[in-house]
Amino acid sequence: MSLEIGAEVEGVVTGITNFGAFVKLPEGNTGLIHISEVADDYVRDVRHYINEKDKITVKVLGKNNKGKYDLSLKQATTKPAKESEEVPKKEPRPVFIREREPKRTFKALTFEDKLKKFIKESDERILDLKRNTESKRGKGRRK
Repeated sequence: MSLEIGAEVEGVVTGITNFGAFVKLPEGNTGLIHISEVADDYVRDVRHYINEKDKITVKVLGKNNKGKYDLSLKQATTKPAKESEEVPKKEPRPVFIREREPKRTFKALTFEDKLKKFIKESDERILDLKRNTESKRGKGRRK
């Protein structure tokens, strides 16, 4: 005999995995409570809510093609004793706000200052170019 969809039945937790818990139902049937159906809030570890060999009341959501039942703990009207206990909450992580550097103020350059800067950079580039060219030509090595 199969269980009705929407019925609330009592079962025993036979195994816990990282994705849910397996429950042995009456008449030898088995089902799975998916981790999303364990509690209303975010569930990181199913073991915080139920343990193996716990007797729990679950709601039957459906039956898959392998004959296993999909179950829900959070939709059952009678909540288990474990859920009434306070689940340990982690403290929120501190939020670090990066301070902005003060805006840099730039001195307005006159045309003459810009021209001097350009000539200086240009002369440095030409000097580097001459050094590279002379070393490749082998200047100064002539006999």
